[in-house]
Amino acid sequence: MLTAESSRTLSHLFAELVDGVTSKRGGFMLNTGDAGMLASLDKLSAEDASHSTNGGATIAAHTQHVRFGLSLMNQWAAEGGNPFANAKWDEAWKIARVDANQWNDIRDGLRLESQRWLQVLKTPREVAGIEFTGLVSSIAHLAYHLGAIRQIDKNARGPKEGTLPA
Repeated sequence: MLTAESSRTLSHLFAELVDGVTSKRGGFMLNTGDAGMLASLDKLSAEDASHSTNGGATIAAHTQHVRFGLSLMNQWAAEGGNPFANAKWDEAWKIARVDANQWNDIRDGLRLESQRWLQVLKTPREVAGIEFTGLVSSIAHLAYHLGAIRQIDKNARGPKEGTLPA
């Protein structure tokens, strides 16, 4: 299937999650005024990113997991094949404490992989059904982890109810 019909929609939804809502009319995934994942993570210190809730994964681990997943998607888009076959998914989940340099590296890596993936989503391409499912699921996957991060630290959350512009 050719993604020409879906490229605009997929790239818009992904960009909204990563970069926030740019329209005054509101978003599809996030509320008006929500700055998105990258700006939300930029508000957090390394200490904040090292926090978890109820013994779960840290914010740094969630962020690194998303970065790694997008790096595999970008590798697939550039080279084809199956970069997921030998992926070491457990590595990200081992991240507990990070210092300022490590946290900056994780966020910078996510920023780079997100920008690269957005360009892939914007560019029409021929894909098989399972590959199209991967394109769509990359957006849902990011949304899930953004929600998980926002549950761990209230400072990463979007605008509070009742504070949205009219």
